[in-house]
Amino acid sequence: MLSTQTPEIRSNATTALQSSSMEAGRQRQGRLWSNLKEVCDLLHIPAACSITAEELLFQHVQFKTGQRIHTIGQPFDTLYIVNSGFLKTVLIDEFGNEQVLSFPMKGDMLGVDGIHTRHYSSEAVALSDCDLILLPFKKLTALGRIHLELENMMYGVMSRELVREQAMIGMLGALSAEARVARFLVSLAERFSQMGYSSKLFNLRMTRHEIGSYLGLTLETVSRTLSAFNEIGLISVDQRTIGIKDADALKTLRRLPPSRARAKQLAAAKNKSAAEQAATLPLLAAI
Repeated sequence: MLSTQTPEIRSNATTALQSSSMEAGRQRQGRLWSNLKEVCDLLHIPAACSITAEELLFQHVQFKTGQRIHTIGQPFDTLYIVNSGFLKTVLIDEFGNEQVLSFPMKGDMLGVDGIHTRHYSSEAVALSDCDLILLPFKKLTALGRIHLELENMMYGVMSRELVREQAMIGMLGALSAEARVARFLVSLAERFSQMGYSSKLFNLRMTRHEIGSYLGLTLETVSRTLSAFNEIGLISVDQRTIGIKDADALKTLRRLPPSRARAKQLAAAKNKSAAEQAATLPLLAAI
């Protein structure tokens, strides 16, 4: 059975925060451990057949909304797998400005950026109440030397995270602001579908400012683009609730027409609808 200790952090205040959150996780009622098969299922990889399912257990820890899972510069010793909840990973400059790197959710792995220097290079923050599974890195590497298939699968998971980040970088350099927001919504819808939730109606766990930071856009641009998508019928927006009405159009969208052109199209559509309704009234009266 694997055991973990709260890592030392940069300051006493951060240490106290981390310690209290870890203790809260241990005291919380419910299942606090997962076996290897359950972890592999969560990561969408085959279970290591050479390890008995109950031979190895991994601890769960719960974090409340707003709590930090790890901080920049904190000594690295643990990888985290999201069992439930939503998070963000960020870089923070010397002025305290945040750059959002990712929005991890169920089945994602955190902490990979700490392997190289043995210190986390980003900060992970819970956007909702989260349940995370701890993978102590020393224990994981020791197991990998004995069970090579487990090591290869973990490398595969890490590579998958890198591929996702590279795809995001490519998107930022090639697409317009509207297309970035559209692809982001499509990606979220697909992730919700993979988790067994609706891909047509979901709540945004992140703010529009955080979406903008992730996509390299301003808050105003994100808000304006969402409103435009709602206006032309691609989505519906109710505060943080998003309804996907035309996923195909969002996938292929390159750039929205100018606002004046959109206004003319909307007016034409309304006039057409009104004309069609007027034409059906005599028919209804005859019936």
